Amino acid sequence: MHVLVVDDSAVVRTAVTQILATQGDVSVATAADPLLALRKIETRRPDVILLDLAMPNMDGLTFLKRLMASDPIPVVVCSALVGEGTQTAIRALEHGAVDVVAKPQLGVRDFLADSSGTLVETLRAASSARVGRIGPVGPIGPIGPPIRPIGPIRPIGPIPVTGTIIAAGASTGGTEAIREFLERMPANTPPIAIVQHMPEGFTAAFARRLDALSAMEVREARDGEPFTQGLALIAPGDRHLLVRRRGGAYYAELSDGPPVSRHKPSVDVLFRSVAHAAGAHATGVIMTGMGDDGADGMVALRQSGAFTLAQNEATCIVFGMPKEAIARGGIHSVLPLQRLADAALAFTSANRRDR
Repeated sequence: MHVLVVDDSAVVRTAVTQILATQGDVSVATAADPLLALRKIETRRPDVILLDLAMPNMDGLTFLKRLMASDPIPVVVCSALVGEGTQTAIRALEHGAVDVVAKPQLGVRDFLADSSGTLVETLRAASSARVGRIGPVGPIGPIGPPIRPIGPIRPIGPIPVTGTIIAAGASTGGTEAIREFLERMPANTPPIAIVQHMPEGFTAAFARRLDALSAMEVREARDGEPFTQGLALIAPGDRHLLVRRRGGAYYAELSDGPPVSRHKPSVDVLFRSVAHAAGAHATGVIMTGMGDDGADGMVALRQSGAFTLAQNEATCIVFGMPKEAIARGGIHSVLPLQRLADAALAFTSANRRDR
């Protein structure tokens, strides 16, 4: 894997180079600004670019737009944790960046060293991403492989007619997948619980952006708040999101527990909680992302009677999480991104009529 680090901070360039030097199969080039980066790309095309956004001569967002228009290369944005940095990072994801890693205003070297495992994993995932134009919509086809037993999951008791809920999870490339999924949902959609792998500090800005684009109300989840019709709640970047039920209502619970499936928030944690709280009254949706977070959770959802959907390979930026969920037998139907919302709505509508 060849990585190009584009950052005007010599501290960042040195720290990232030292971290990646520990990986035997990784080579690194650096550039202090986008104009130099363009020349470096001509010399050797990188597999992935780690890109700062605030730089001299040409800002990172302008560079990203130019790159995606001419020669798409997977880009991971390295952005400040606060203020305008988070907003600009969300815009970068909209313009083709596949992931974002946090960069604090102080203590950058120590922060990057402490986060070295996450940084390497993020860059590896991004290097295999499909950027540019995604594949065709393709045919709809149900899939129902045998379920690998992981222990039966049962809902906690009878659920009233209004108790339908949708749970969705994604990682690399997921910000735009979730945006498209939510934009296709009407204002009266059943509540949606969402985990998108994203650093602390970015999920609130992500939720605000989705709220502006969606008919549904979208916000970062708060501990104890109810899930209601027309509301989508996104897990904060440093907390697990669980769905609990009290009587006929669902509530958000935020947990500061350890990472699960190497992530916090974890899609597996969300899906397992929904399997327990809602069972057959739930729909699970797993979208683009590297690794296997959410795969066992989808098995749990399917075993509880929930309807489970996976994004198909042709429309995934990284066909990792959906692929694992399919392989483990957790998926009823594999669909293009453009059809996931309609399928989820059709199941929830039928679920209401049947009760």
